[in-house]
Amino acid sequence: MIALLVSLALTAGPAKKPYTVNDQVMLKRASALKVSPDGTKVVFQLRSTDLEANKGRIDLWMINTDGKGLRQLTTDAGNESEAHWSPDGTAIYFLSARSGSNQIWKLPLDGGEAVQVTKLPLDVDAFRITPDGQTFVFASEVFPDCEPATQLECTQKRLDERAKKKTSAQVYDSLMFRHWDTWKDGRRAHIFAYAIRSGAVTSLQKKQNADCPTKPFGGNEDFVIAPDGKSVVYVARDVGREEAWSTDMDLFSVGIDAKMAQIKLTMTNRATDTSPVFSPDGKQLAWLAMARPKFEADKLTVMVRDLASGRDRALTTDWDRSAGSIAWSADGKTIFTTADDLGQHGVFSIDVASAKVTRLFSDGNVLELAVAKDSLLVFHDSLAQGADLYSLAFDGKGGLKRLTEVNAEAMAGLQLGAFEQFSFKGANDDTVYGYLVKPVGFDAKKKYPLAFLVHGGPQGSFGNHWHYRWNPQTYAGHGYAVVMIDFHGSTGYGQAFTDAITGDWGGKPLEDLQKGLKAALEKYAFIDKNKMCALGASYGGYMINWMAGNWNEPWKCLVTHDGNLDERFAYFDTEELWFPEWEHGGTPWDKPEGFAKHNPIDHVSKWKVPTLVVHGGKDYRVVETGGMATFTALQRKGVPSKFLYFPDENHWVLKPQNSVVWHDTVNAWLDQWTGGAK
Repeated sequence: MIALLVSLALTAGPAKKPYTVNDQVMLKRASALKVSPDGTKVVFQLRSTDLEANKGRIDLWMINTDGKGLRQLTTDAGNESEAHWSPDGTAIYFLSARSGSNQIWKLPLDGGEAVQVTKLPLDVDAFRITPDGQTFVFASEVFPDCEPATQLECTQKRLDERAKKKTSAQVYDSLMFRHWDTWKDGRRAHIFAYAIRSGAVTSLQKKQNADCPTKPFGGNEDFVIAPDGKSVVYVARDVGREEAWSTDMDLFSVGIDAKMAQIKLTMTNRATDTSPVFSPDGKQLAWLAMARPKFEADKLTVMVRDLASGRDRALTTDWDRSAGSIAWSADGKTIFTTADDLGQHGVFSIDVASAKVTRLFSDGNVLELAVAKDSLLVFHDSLAQGADLYSLAFDGKGGLKRLTEVNAEAMAGLQLGAFEQFSFKGANDDTVYGYLVKPVGFDAKKKYPLAFLVHGGPQGSFGNHWHYRWNPQTYAGHGYAVVMIDFHGSTGYGQAFTDAITGDWGGKPLEDLQKGLKAALEKYAFIDKNKMCALGASYGGYMINWMAGNWNEPWKCLVTHDGNLDERFAYFDTEELWFPEWEHGGTPWDKPEGFAKHNPIDHVSKWKVPTLVVHGGKDYRVVETGGMATFTALQRKGVPSKFLYFPDENHWVLKPQNSVVWHDTVNAWLDQWTGGAK
C-alpha cells in the first residue's frame, strides 16, 4: 500500500537544540483514558519524572471530549492511578497509597478532598465498580490455600510471620518459581467483591491456583463486570503444573455474590482467550482468541458470543491482522479495534452483523481507544511526538483532532530528525518495510554515521511509534542517521509474515536486515557506509550476537542488550517455556536440531567487532548469565568490549537515571568506533 511515508515537517530554527535522552526521561506520558458515563468527559493518567527520586509520578487529569476544560485532579506526592467514574458521573474512584498501602479512594468532582474508601489488609492491585455503584470488584495477591472467607487476613498473617523468620530459604515444587522480574512466594492475584456500604469481602476465585490479573502485565482489562451487575467474566491460566509451557488462558464467569457457580466459558480452545468486553446491552460478549497452543504471537481474532444461545462467531477470521484493544459502539452494532498495520498501529471498525472490517485511521501509533458520546477517543503517538489525546470520528473521516498537548512546552525548544518509510524486496522476494530517521540538522551534502536498530520480540515492530527505551530520535539528536527494518517475523504485515520466523531465527530475518541495509545505502547517499554500528535488545540482542559471527563485515561496533548467546542453555534459564518450545520446535532433548540451527555460541570463533554488552540483573526472561557469557567470550578472544550491568533493572531499563547512563554509554560506544558525527 504505502511505498513511502514522508514525515510531517520537523524543521526548526537555529535556537532549537537536538533532542537527547535527558529530554526524553523528563517528558510527560499520558495513558489510561476513561470516558465519563455521559460520554462528554475523560479522565486520564499523566506521568511526570522526579529525577531526584529516580522514578515516575502519576497524577490524574480530566478534560472535556471537545478539548476544553483541562484540569489536574490529584497532586499528592505519590502515584494516583487507575481512575474509574462513579456510575452517576459525579466522582472519580482511584488507587492511591496515601494511607501506607494501595487502597481505593473517592474524589468528588464538585469540590472537596479525596476520601479513602477501602481499608483492606492487602494492597488493591486493580479494580472496577458495578453499574449500581454499590460494589467494587478488586484484585489482590493472596495465598490460594487460605480459606476464602478470611483469605485477605490469612495472607497478611502469613506474610507477617514470614517477616519474623531468621532464614531466607525458599522451597519450590513446581514452575514458575520466578517470572519476568519477581520471585514467586506462593501468592496468586485473585479477584474479590467488596460491598461499599458494609465493607464485606467475597472471594470470587476461591482456591484457584491461577492469577487474575494475569502475570506479568495484566490489569483490570482481565476482568469485566456484566451490565446487569450480577456477574464477572475474568481471564486466568488455570493449567496446573503446565503453567510454564502453556498459553491456555481461559475466560471464566462467576456471580458477584458468589452464589452463581464458576463456569469456564472457553472450554474447547487450548490457546489464549483474553480481553473480554460486554456489549452495552449485556446480550453479547466479545473477546480476543488465538488458535494455536503455545504460540504467544498467534493472530488474535475477535470473537463474539450471543449469551442467550451460547453461539460463538469469529468476526475477523478473514482479516489478516491481529486485533489489539476492543470497544463496543453504544448501539452494539460495531466493534472498534486497533492493530499493527504496515509499520503503523491503526484503528479499525468491525460491523458485527456482516463482520466487515474498515480501516478508520492508520498513521502513527494508537495506544488506546474508548467510545465517547460523539466520537472515539485515542491516545496517539508517532516518530515525531509522544502520546497525546485525540478524538476520531466513528467513520474515521477528518482524521485525528488533537485534544491535549502534554509536552508542548518541553518540546518547543527541541529539534527532531525527519523520518520516512521505505520498502524493498527481502527474503522470498517479499516486500519488506523499514524506516529512516535523518540526523538533526541534516545537510544533504554531508555524510553521517549510521545506527542500525534491530527490534525485539521477535514478533514485534520498529514502526511509526514514539518509544521511551529505543527511540531513534535520541540517535538522530546525537548526529546519527537511523535505519530500522521490520524483518520477517514482524507484526502488521499478515500472519504468514509473522509466522515466517518460527524455526528460522537466523535465516530470513538476517537476509531481510542485509537487504534492508543495502537498500538504505543505495537510497540514502548521506549514510557513511564506513561508519555503521548495529544495536538490538531481546531478540534484537540475539540477532546482534548472531550477526557477530555471520555478518560482521560492515560494522564498526555492535551493542547487544539482554540477548541470548546459547539457545540451548537459554531454554533452561528462562521462565516462559512455551516461547522457546514453539520457536525452536520442541524441547532441547526432543528437538536438539531446532536449538542448534541458528545458535550464536557456535560462531564465537568468528567474532571480531567491538561489542558493548548490556544486561539487567532482574531479567528472568533472558537471564543475566547470558550477557556475562557474551562478555566473557569477547574478552577471552581479545575483542574490544565493555559490559554495562544494571543489577536493579529487568528486561528493560526503566529508572530515569539508569536510562540516561544507558544512552550515554551507548552513544559514547558508537562515537568511539565511528568517530561520531562531524
